[in-house]
Amino acid sequence: MERFEVIIIGAGLAGLAAAYTLAGEGIEVVVLERGEFPGAKNVSGGRLYLNPVRPLFPSLWEDAPFERKIVHEGITLLAKEGSVALEYSGEELRRPPGHSFSVLRSRFDRWLAERAEERGAAILPNTLVERPLVEQGRVIGVRAGGEDLAADVVISCDGALSLTAEKAGLRTPGFPRDYAVGVKEVIALDPGKIADRFHVSEGEGSARLYLGEVTKGMFGGGFLYTNRDSISIGLVIRIEDIGGEAARSVPALLDEFKERPEICSLVRGGTTAEYSAHLIPEAGLRGMGKLYGDGIIIAGDAAGLALNLGLTVRGMEYALASGYYAAQAFLRAKGKRDFSAPSLEVYRSLLDDSFVLKDFRNFAGTPDVLDNPRYFEHYPELAAAVFRDLYKVPAGSKDTLFSTVRRHVDLKEIWSILKDLKKASAI
Repeated sequence: MERFEVIIIGAGLAGLAAAYTLAGEGIEVVVLERGEFPGAKNVSGGRLYLNPVRPLFPSLWEDAPFERKIVHEGITLLAKEGSVALEYSGEELRRPPGHSFSVLRSRFDRWLAERAEERGAAILPNTLVERPLVEQGRVIGVRAGGEDLAADVVISCDGALSLTAEKAGLRTPGFPRDYAVGVKEVIALDPGKIADRFHVSEGEGSARLYLGEVTKGMFGGGFLYTNRDSISIGLVIRIEDIGGEAARSVPALLDEFKERPEICSLVRGGTTAEYSAHLIPEAGLRGMGKLYGDGIIIAGDAAGLALNLGLTVRGMEYALASGYYAAQAFLRAKGKRDFSAPSLEVYRSLLDDSFVLKDFRNFAGTPDVLDNPRYFEHYPELAAAVFRDLYKVPAGSKDTLFSTVRRHVDLKEIWSILKDLKKASAI
């Protein structure tokens, strides 16, 4: 068999980060990607929080193809008729070097792949990995493109359902409640219109999340990010919630979302440039399987490294960091000439000591907190009803503000809110 020191499955952010790091240390590494090019099949809502990973790749970001620096944050509760929006903008978001950026994966991943290739990594597109090669419980390589390829270590970055991790015995198939499906449309739009509609200057952008009617009360939400000359818009819905007789077509829900008055004025005049879908891990720490074995490391979405906090949805920085730490684990194992599971356990230790698993431990209870239909059904309708009546001026006299609010928020409602707040203390 042809042999490499490291074989990486998947040219997403985790795989490319590992390849970039390893190639920089002179390691013979090959990345096997089933798409036509890195980024061809990689999907994300489109936002990278850079601060956590900036120190891991200090020389990488200066010429990165970011779309826009996010300077406006927003969350909107969508009721059937009406909505309540909360927006934030702070000077700290504008100050260099920037807090977070919108990205388009087809552009960003190709750029990162080029940086890895400049360091000596080999990236092979249009290559489907069929299975890992396992001998006496140890992964010794992969079968890909009809050929057997050997490696000291395989780094699996093949997505949320990672068949490689499953066939290597490191995970079992997940449950529908542990995953969500995301659909995303990129709508080309003149940069001048983006600036006018989102009140941003050149290079600045806006990020908005939507809860409630956007998913018809199902677990999930909508998102919108501004790019240089386009808008990324989409929604995420838990797999468990879209089954059964009440199932709605997810693309149809996206079309309805775009027709909302809160949205249609923002995307008017644009043309669809890209349409994609993606499976997202939603279980947090609870759904994380074993991250290493004899001759194998799991990183990125394959390791379940995505975190939905309600106000923020994060994944790309975890993918980049896990790829980096997977590379560091290999380098340490190579120093000992030992690629067994006990030697590669250092990968878990590195993640434990980093922001990655510290975040996952800090927010371990978040999936259970968010598994509350009141957040997606009741509260959007309640907020819209309260504000509708607060702003309403009737033909006769108007009730006091306190009486108006109490009409919707009585003692029973206050008690329910307090119980939800108590549960939310895990976030």
